[in-house]
Amino acid sequence: MATPKGTLVAAGFIIFRRWSQSIQYLQLQTSYGKHHWTPPKGHVDPGESELETAMRETEEEAGLKRNDYKVISGFKKTLHYHVGGNLKRVEYWLAELKNPETPVILSDEHQDYKWLEITDAQKYVFYKEMQDALAAAHEYVLKQ
Repeated sequence: MATPKGTLVAAGFIIFRRWSQSIQYLQLQTSYGKHHWTPPKGHVDPGESELETAMRETEEEAGLKRNDYKVISGFKKTLHYHVGGNLKRVEYWLAELKNPETPVILSDEHQDYKWLEITDAQKYVFYKEMQDALAAAHEYVLKQ
C-alpha cells in the first residue's frame, strides 16, 4: 500500500531480552510532551531505508549498537495514527538483545527506561495499536 503524500514516516525496533525466566521489552520515556513510553524509533532521514532508520534511532536513543542485538526475521508491524493533525506510519521490527546485561544509554530525548514483561509493557504504552503490536511480538517470540 502506498503511503499518502504528507505522511510522517518513522521506524524502530521492539527490543526484548531474556532475563532470568522472563522475556522483557524495552520501553523509553520521552523527556518532552506528556512523557509517553515507546520503543526506540524515529523519523526516516532522506536517502535512508526504514531499517537503517530503526538501527540509527536505536543507537541514538538507547545507546544500543547494531552488534548488541539480533534482528528477528519474519516479524514486522506497521502502525498508523495521527499526530498533530498529520498521519504517521511507523514500521517496527523485532530485535533480541544478545547480552541481557548490555546497558541502555539514554539520549536527551528520553528521561527514563524500563525493561518490562509483556503485561506491564502494554500498560505503559498509550496507543492501543502499540499494545497490540507488543502482544503480536510477544506471541512471535514465544514461538521461536
